[in-house]
Amino acid sequence: EKPIGCYLFSGPTGVGKTEVAKQLAASLGVELLRFDMSEYMERHTVSRLIGAPPGYVGFDQGGLLTDGVDQHPHCVVLLDEIEKAHPDLYNVLLQIMDHGRLTDHNGKQVNFRNVILIMTTNAGASDLAKQAFGFTRSKREGDDHEAINRQFAPEFRNRLDAIVSFGHLSVEVIGTVVEKFVLQLEAQLGDRDVTIELSEPAKTWLVQHGYDEQMGARPMARVIQEHIKKPLADEVLFGKLKSGGHVRVVLVKDEADETKEKIGFEFVEGPVTPKQEKLPARKRPPGKPKPGGPGGSKGPTSKGPLVKA
Repeated sequence: EKPIGCYLFSGPTGVGKTEVAKQLAASLGVELLRFDMSEYMERHTVSRLIGAPPGYVGFDQGGLLTDGVDQHPHCVVLLDEIEKAHPDLYNVLLQIMDHGRLTDHNGKQVNFRNVILIMTTNAGASDLAKQAFGFTRSKREGDDHEAINRQFAPEFRNRLDAIVSFGHLSVEVIGTVVEKFVLQLEAQLGDRDVTIELSEPAKTWLVQHGYDEQMGARPMARVIQEHIKKPLADEVLFGKLKSGGHVRVVLVKDEADETKEKIGFEFVEGPVTPKQEKLPARKRPPGKPKPGGPGGSKGPTSKGPLVKA
C-alpha cells in the first residue's frame, strides 16, 4: 500500500537534484507535481496542501497536493528543499509514506500508491563539499549523513526507501550541461528555422567561464544567456537570421583585448545538410496492347443483342 518509491535527494545546490526528478517524470510519461517548500514555512500554510478545515477561509478550494494526485494518480511528486517546510508537514508525509493514502478536508481518501515521492534537501551540503567530487567517484560516508540525521526525525528517515547523495559536478559533466543548454535553445528557435552548431573551442570556453564547483550548473545558464542567447536574439529579430539559417558558435578575438577570446558567430549560407537524393524513376512494364490499337488485334465488335426469329 506504500507509494512506488520515497526518496530523499541530498547535496549542494545546482547539481541536478530537481532536474533528475523532471527527467524521471518525462521518461515515464507522467505528470510532475512540484511544490516549493519555502512557501510552506508557516504552520497555517500546510493546510494549502490538503485543504482548509470546515469553517476556515478557502475550505471550498481544496488542497493542492490532494487535488493534484487525485487528478493525476500516476505522477512524480517533488517536494523541493523539504528542510524549509514547517514540522507539521512531516506528519502529513508520514501517513503518505506508510499507508499510501491521505484524507483531504472533505473526508475523501486520495490514493498515493502509484506515486513516486521525491524530496530534495541541502542539509549537509557544506560537509559534502569536502568529501564528494563528481557522480562516479566513491565517497566516504560520514558528516553529510550526520547532518541529515540531525535535520530529520528517525521515524521520517525510517520510511524512506533511499537517501541519494549528489556530489559536485565535474568538468566532464559540465560539458554535457553546455550541450543540453544549446539543444534547448535550438528547440526554442525551431519555429524560426534556426539551427545551431557548437564548436569544440567554444564549448571549452563556456566550460571554463561557466564552471563553478560550489554553485553547480546555474552559473553556466547565466553565461549562455549573456554570450549566446542575447546576441542571437538580436540576429533573429533584426539581423542575418530574420529568415532563418544556420549559425556556428565559435571563438573570435576580443576587440577590446586582443590577448583574450570571446564567443562569436559564423553564419552559414546555403543548405547545411545535403538534400536526400531522389530514387530513380522505375520504368513501367510494357502493358498489353489495347484492342484495336496499333499492333493490337481487333477485338470483337458489339453487334447488339441477338433476337431469335
